[in-house]
Amino acid sequence: MRVTVQFFARLRELAGCSSWTCEIADGATVADVWQAAEQQFPAIAAMAGRVSCAVNADFGRMNAVVHDGDEVAFLPPVSGGSATERD
Repeated sequence: MRVTVQFFARLRELAGCSSWTCEIADGATVADVWQAAEQQFPAIAAMAGRVSCAVNADFGRMNAVVHDGDEVAFLPPVSGGSATERD
C-alpha cells in the first residue's frame, strides 16, 4: 500500500524534503513507516524516540495501523515561548 509521509521543521531539514511517498505492507503501523523513513533518510534517525506523529491530521501513536492513502506526519519536539507575560 502507499502512504504519504510529511516531515516538519527539523525533520524536514534532515530529510531534505517535506514529503515522501512510502510503499509499505498491509497492516503496517506508524512505527513501520518511521523505520522505512529512517532507511530512506538516515539522518532522521537522530530524532528517533522524540517525534510525535499524526495520521490524517489526527495526533496518534506509533502503534496505530495505517491504511492505503493515509497521510502520516512526523513532528519533532516543539519548544519555545516565553515564561513572562507581554503587555
